[in-house]
Amino acid sequence: MYTIIGGDGKEYGPVTAEQIRSWIAGGRANKDTRVKAAGSDAWKTVSECPEIMSPAAAAPGASAPVMAGIAPKLDIISCYERSWALLKANFWPLVGVSFVMAFIYGMLGWSQYTGFFFASPLLGGLLSGGFYYYFVLKIRGQPASFGDLFAGFTKAFLPLLVTGILVSVFSTVGLLCLVLPGIYLIIAYAFAYILPVDKGLGFWESMETSRKVITRQWWRVFGLILLSIPFMLLGVAALVVGIFVAIPLITGAFAYAYEDLCNPKA
Repeated sequence: MYTIIGGDGKEYGPVTAEQIRSWIAGGRANKDTRVKAAGSDAWKTVSECPEIMSPAAAAPGASAPVMAGIAPKLDIISCYERSWALLKANFWPLVGVSFVMAFIYGMLGWSQYTGFFFASPLLGGLLSGGFYYYFVLKIRGQPASFGDLFAGFTKAFLPLLVTGILVSVFSTVGLLCLVLPGIYLIIAYAFAYILPVDKGLGFWESMETSRKVITRQWWRVFGLILLSIPFMLLGVAALVVGIFVAIPLITGAFAYAYEDLCNPKA
């Protein structure tokens, strides 16, 4: 049995070596995660524990696959097909969390008209990080509770707070500079909100990792987002309630794109 230090700096355990390997495979731990065996006072990295390491555990790593550029070309249609399958298998949980987030985002949008212009930049990143994290857990077949929907506040509060502010500022400045730079940055920073929660990265490392990974396949990610527009329009046409089906479908497709590009399978 082992105790590990999570990405939030807290200790978790006791857990088995098999559980640690499953966390590594799911991207929630990596070879540099610090562990301590039961009955020992010495902290080691996972890579220093041959009883934990295995070929399956050694492959994923934390940020190595993200930065190595080994991800295959993003299949946009596959992302939506898998998202649809995920939605059918978890219909009410995904529709339920989407309804909650839609309500919260609606309140943030309404706050813009009441003078609270900074509410969205301050809270948007924190909410997005938890929302996407919930879907990523579902995709990986890991337990996902309602509390995980707000993991941005508990697992990566400061990084996401700063990320939300910086992405808003950079994107706004980019839009003012002939529009195109702003569009590029909005797409390029799309993964910057999930990386702090899922990988424990700092705000700048998350932004740069997202930018570098997406820039390699920018047009495909842009196409993925562009394809969300007709789904949203269909949701509105379906007596508006269809939006609560379109939102989890689109979010799931984005989460699958994140998995394909940032956690490519060996």
